[in-house]
Amino acid sequence: MAQIDFTLDYDFLVGLFSESPQTAFGKHMEQILNQFIGAESEDKLKAKPHERNEERTDYRNGVRTRNLTHRIGKLELAVPRHRYEPFHSCILESYQRNESALIASMMEMVVQGVSTAKISKITEELCGQTFSKSTVSKLCKELDVVVHNFKNRPLVNAYPFVMLDAMYIKVREDHRVCSKALFVALGINEEGYKEIIGFDVYEAETEDGWKEFLQTLKKRGLKGTDLFISDNHKGLTKAIQKEFPAVSWQRCQVHFRRNILDKVPKKYQTVIGEALTEMFNAQDVETARAKRNELLSEYGSICASAMEILDEGFEDTMAVMALPKKYRKSLRTTNLLERENEELRRREKVIRIFPNQASAIRLMGAVLLDHHENWLGQNRIFSMKEYHERRSEILKNIPKLTQAA
Repeated sequence: MAQIDFTLDYDFLVGLFSESPQTAFGKHMEQILNQFIGAESEDKLKAKPHERNEERTDYRNGVRTRNLTHRIGKLELAVPRHRYEPFHSCILESYQRNESALIASMMEMVVQGVSTAKISKITEELCGQTFSKSTVSKLCKELDVVVHNFKNRPLVNAYPFVMLDAMYIKVREDHRVCSKALFVALGINEEGYKEIIGFDVYEAETEDGWKEFLQTLKKRGLKGTDLFISDNHKGLTKAIQKEFPAVSWQRCQVHFRRNILDKVPKKYQTVIGEALTEMFNAQDVETARAKRNELLSEYGSICASAMEILDEGFEDTMAVMALPKKYRKSLRTTNLLERENEELRRREKVIRIFPNQASAIRLMGAVLLDHHENWLGQNRIFSMKEYHERRSEILKNIPKLTQAA
């Protein structure tokens, strides 16, 4: 879209100073959004109002009023109508999904009588209005279709690298609060772009749960995977070995480092931490092994438990060393997925306890979908050209999963 210049009428601007800050900002935002939507319509039509030209694709046919409920209040927007092809504003569609999922979860809690007074007050402050059961039901139904389609879509791309992780959330079930595990899979496709390729809620992070999750990914078409990246959860690693026996595994170096240092006396943690950093940043696996051997020799008697973890987990943690150097930083940890989990946790903290499992999937799925779509327009993580050119050589040097046997 071309550059947009927003204009504010002088009397309108002066009038803002007589309003409360929230009301004033709401009116300001309403005017900006209306101008933006008008520019979207103009861009779609290839013509300004009353302009005649050969590039015009359609004609204006009035406007329809649409209320947009936002945490700064209810905004009244004038959405243009087009004569032949319906006009849809991209800014409205992308905004509503994430925000509506949050509001729907909170209002479900009101409908079910969970902390009614408190949550009603919060949602009224956020949205400027209360919600009926029918409104909440309609909102949930619309969101459920979008999230369900995203969650169960066929995986048509190949994903050479897949990160797996789980986070625990609280869900109300049978009149009690339960802790459930949200599984998330992030894939890096063959062009180097990251995507959310799977998510679901399970009773707990168990081997059976991970097997079911991986089986679902396979049924949806997961293919071309050469490396899984995750922490050392035994149920997860066993599930990977059973469902994808030919695929290698990279143990997250951040988790591995934490596992080691937890067993190290405090006075040695700094020096051993620095040595582990040198080992992880080694130019090649032989140099890394030499650094490991130094650590084992020097600290084997001082902190035997920590050195045992280092020795047993070294090969799985250094699988990434078989890759060209430019791929290692992004793939040696689950940081890409951990950052996504932080965003999920930020939204989850607003709810604290989901009214039901469907609500959890709806909100978490809406957040993941919005981020997934944003990633498609961003720069890729890295170019995959070198990987594809050297793939057969790389796969020979990546060690297979050893810990799940």
